[in-house]
Amino acid sequence: MLSGKKILIGITGSIAAYKIPFLIRLLVKEGAEVQVLLTENARDFVTPLTISTLSKHPALTYPFNSADGSWTNHVELGNWADLMLIAPATAATLSKMANGLADNLLMATYLSAKCPVFFAPAMDLDMYNHPSTKKNIEQLKAFGHRLIEPQVGELASGLTGAGRLEEPENILKIINAFFLHNNELTGKQILVTAGPTYEPIDPVRFIGNHSSGLMGFSIAEECANRGATVTLISGPTHLKSDNKAIRCIDVISANEMYEQTIKEFAHVDIVFMSAAVADFTPSHPSDKKIKKESGTPVIKLKPTKDILLELGKLKQKNQILIGFALETDNEIENAKTKLNTKNLDLIVLNSLKDEGAGFGYPTNKVTLINNSGKKWEYGLKTKKEVASDILDVVTTMIKKGQAF
Repeated sequence: MLSGKKILIGITGSIAAYKIPFLIRLLVKEGAEVQVLLTENARDFVTPLTISTLSKHPALTYPFNSADGSWTNHVELGNWADLMLIAPATAATLSKMANGLADNLLMATYLSAKCPVFFAPAMDLDMYNHPSTKKNIEQLKAFGHRLIEPQVGELASGLTGAGRLEEPENILKIINAFFLHNNELTGKQILVTAGPTYEPIDPVRFIGNHSSGLMGFSIAEECANRGATVTLISGPTHLKSDNKAIRCIDVISANEMYEQTIKEFAHVDIVFMSAAVADFTPSHPSDKKIKKESGTPVIKLKPTKDILLELGKLKQKNQILIGFALETDNEIENAKTKLNTKNLDLIVLNSLKDEGAGFGYPTNKVTLINNSGKKWEYGLKTKKEVASDILDVVTTMIKKGQAF
């Protein structure tokens, strides 16, 4: 799958560097051409001889060769690669990357790279959780670089926690997936809704739900990673996206989400309606805080506008509309009814009966059903993985002419 791909790997001074020779071997076996840069500290953990033997290229550390006066052209290296991976990325290297400190060959090459950059942090859990490290990671993500998150496990210090470098086999899968899906949605305009809505009772109270917005944000990021331009309309959530391919619109109430979604709908190709929009809102919210001394209030509710139903009416032949169904009983039947009555192309079903699925979890377990009745069932996965599964089905539908 990686035949002809040029991959540049930067190894820094972490004990986790011992995993990278295994990764190099896997990449070469897949047909990739691999060039490796080592920092001086990295050479304490893996030898240049090992790296050059496995990669079939000299392992580079220094910009100049004092023996013959030659130098390594970091600009050419940066332009050569189809993908650059910095793994393991220490806290010091993350800081240098975020702040443009080119004090070694690896950093000079990184600053010259024109290709997508992946980085895989590895360090002790306290270092990984330090605010400065988190800030640097967010800055690198804002640059458009892709984070390969460290795993939870036993660390070199003897402690257990987040900071363990992802396994070589999984890094290979991530790289393969990138080349498989990269740019397949280039030119597509995509709309994603996410999070809850808050329906005001009075100026300080509201009716809401437990949606974190993580599913919608994960879908937006996955769409952007596949080349799409994304508009993300989100209800109240602590999540933020710094991806330059994602335009964020913040709303609070169901009516605000309705207005913004309708406004954007005519200009997009694909819509993912993953927001948990309130079905009801108070008929007459108070403009003053309701006091307990006034007695128990009676709050009359009225239905909110059905955004998905309205989009189904407005949908054109060149648009794909994807809905989400969170059910507690008769899951498949209810999802199919929603799929048909709201003119959807695909519905994503999850059940509150499934442990680890639904609101408030980093994971989800979904079943996808398209308008032809075909089903795709998945086990419990992270919401990032679920987003990838959903996009795989959507792109397959497009390629087979089932959409557009």
